[in-house]
Amino acid sequence: MLKSLGRHPLVLSAIGSFLAGYLKLVYHTNRFVLEPADMHDDTEKDLPVIVAMWHGQHFMVPFAKPKHWPAKVMISKSADGEINAIAARKLGLGLIRASGGRTAHQIKKRGGMRGFIEAVRALKDGDSIAMTADVPKGPARKSGTGIVQLAKHSGRPILPVAVATSRSIELNSWDKASVNLPFGNGSIASSDLIWVPSDLEDDDLETYRQQVEDGLNAATRRAYELVGRPNG
Repeated sequence: MLKSLGRHPLVLSAIGSFLAGYLKLVYHTNRFVLEPADMHDDTEKDLPVIVAMWHGQHFMVPFAKPKHWPAKVMISKSADGEINAIAARKLGLGLIRASGGRTAHQIKKRGGMRGFIEAVRALKDGDSIAMTADVPKGPARKSGTGIVQLAKHSGRPILPVAVATSRSIELNSWDKASVNLPFGNGSIASSDLIWVPSDLEDDDLETYRQQVEDGLNAATRRAYELVGRPNG
């Protein structure tokens, strides 16, 4: 009964709304810096982009974009995903309900192929897409090839992004989740854009997958350095 109650739409809506409100509180009570400082101006000429982020480090990423940039975020269809989707919608993001997997069965079950097609269409329509680069349930901080395939087929670049705050709680979860806290300093860091050739052979996907992973790790390290914290 308690499990069913926890999945009730009204309960999920209340939690999602609370999460959105809390994240706004964190953003407005932290003094954020950008690195590079011209991140937004420099990226604008290449919009739309595919924003790459790590699981567990994604909660504050909606605030990494200017309000006038149209964007959608890819979120799983799980109960936890529903909470995140409600919060994302309240933060002004469009939604694509799908997630990747390590096997064909997982991808099909999680709506990965449908979500991939929807993401390509959204990019062609001018919406940037935000998505986690690592596959759910680990290993953490290891990029999959799905985001590389999306860049290849859409012709849009990947922008690795990380957000950190000086005050946070680091959880001992598979994704090394970070719960950002209010009343401190914050940072939004990005690495160089990664352009994937449209004629890339599948055998060469690993080269760009590694670039995404390295770019995200570099952005994460720098974001934590900027707020005086060890890498999360």
